[in-house]
Amino acid sequence: MKSLLEVKNLRIDFKTYGGEVHAVRGVNFEVKRGETIGIVGESGCGKSVTAKAIMKLLASPPAQYKEGSITYNGIDLIEASEREMERIRGNEISMIFQDPMTSLNPTSKVGMQIMESVLKHNQMTRKKAYNLALDTLKLVGIPQPEKRMEQYPHEFSGGMRQRAMIAMALVCQPKLLIADEPTTALDVTIQAQILELMKDIQKQSETAIILITHDLGVVAEICDRVVVMYAGKVVESGTVLEIFQKPKHPYTKGLLKSVPRFDMDKSVPLAPIIGSPPDLFSPPKGCSFYPRCDYAMKICMEHDPDLEDVGDGQITACWLQHPMAKAMNVKKVINAGGGRTNDNY
Repeated sequence: MKSLLEVKNLRIDFKTYGGEVHAVRGVNFEVKRGETIGIVGESGCGKSVTAKAIMKLLASPPAQYKEGSITYNGIDLIEASEREMERIRGNEISMIFQDPMTSLNPTSKVGMQIMESVLKHNQMTRKKAYNLALDTLKLVGIPQPEKRMEQYPHEFSGGMRQRAMIAMALVCQPKLLIADEPTTALDVTIQAQILELMKDIQKQSETAIILITHDLGVVAEICDRVVVMYAGKVVESGTVLEIFQKPKHPYTKGLLKSVPRFDMDKSVPLAPIIGSPPDLFSPPKGCSFYPRCDYAMKICMEHDPDLEDVGDGQITACWLQHPMAKAMNVKKVINAGGGRTNDNY
């Protein structure tokens, strides 16, 4: 199946008084029609910057698109004019932002905010736009939608504001929906309802979804494929089953070990990933995860590994997957901040 969205070798820097921050460093992934991609990783790894780059919402300056392409339905979004982006943004590609309270206009009624997108992108009367907005509020499960259309964001609960944001994103029936941590501030009951809602909507409209989250449980519940990012790069990607059952990159393994599971031994404590992500003002020469990796080798410090196919479409950027490393059966070592390494390779 032809990809709806292709991100190739995307590099984005931010100019600051302290120098250039290399926020996104050669990101590659694709999204097919009707599938859900989860993007996971620590805070600051470039997830939200990548999402905003797709929507072309990064202010330039300070943001600079240094290299690469973002191709949506045959259109290079980086090269697209602002007029073309206005046609696409909110109509063919929509985004659910992280915090609905700061994303909704506090001085405008919720119904009007949903109608605004319809009136901009579709030739229809205000009455038809009102009815469409009303139907969308019903679709996302907001009770008494006629009453809610006339209310302001502060009159909604947290879960209802998030549903209103989803309604705004879906009212024009986009082909691609980007959800940036849509359930972070919600309790588990509302989280489950929002996820179920997103799955139902996807079945009805075949909308492709990019889900950005820290919650691996949410990824397991809703996603088809997973992209793992670290320090502005993709370090591993594959299907949900491959990533959860056969992770190849030490960082992915660390993420999975640091979250509780129902089938884990309760007497064994969770294992955090020791250390901090690298400073993206001056990224390391070799593998970015080298200082925190329990399997670090000399080559990891000197050369950054490329993404390699390790079978069944799963790709990873790790020297442990090199045939020489596999032949030597590299063992785990204690790597306290990069102080000790495997010198065998």
